[in-house]
Amino acid sequence: MPGLPDWMRPPRAEGWFAEDLDHLPEAPRHTELIDGALVFMLAPQRSWHSRIVTALTAALMRQAPEGVEVAQTMTIKLDARNRPEPDLLATTADFEGDRTWFAPEEVRLVVEVVSPESAHRDRTVKLRKYAEAGIPHYWCVEDEDGAPVVHVYELDEPTGAYAPAGIFRHTLQRELPFEIGLDLDKLTPSRER
Repeated sequence: MPGLPDWMRPPRAEGWFAEDLDHLPEAPRHTELIDGALVFMLAPQRSWHSRIVTALTAALMRQAPEGVEVAQTMTIKLDARNRPEPDLLATTADFEGDRTWFAPEEVRLVVEVVSPESAHRDRTVKLRKYAEAGIPHYWCVEDEDGAPVVHVYELDEPTGAYAPAGIFRHTLQRELPFEIGLDLDKLTPSRER
């Protein structure tokens, strides 16, 4: 393809691999790898999305027990050809200075806040891929007339798939992956509802 920068060309005929993301300094900030293809987050984030991610991160950081850290903008190396970047995650891993990704067994919870451009990936592709990688808890946060609604999933180990564990409006109380209590109405300004 003429005009395509060299860094956008896969280094091999099979496409991209997870370790390739660490060697793409020219790539946009939130670049993911899904099935060997680069996925760029080029659309500007809505303020609702940003507000929810920030508020959820702060709330989960306050409630996380010792040994559990909450992080944003870190990828998870699910396998050789998949390295998504969830909106936030809870991990038991150490935060080493040069670390750029976590392994699935280090991740206890993944949270995706759905945007129009990510809706299909968040609701179907990532739901399946995170489950197949063995991540025990997945939350998908939807915008319902300006209010956050959290769809909670738990991994059913015998099937390797997520089972719905509840849809939460206004408040969320969970014992897993750790004791969590959230007032969902306080995650967004009242003028947005």
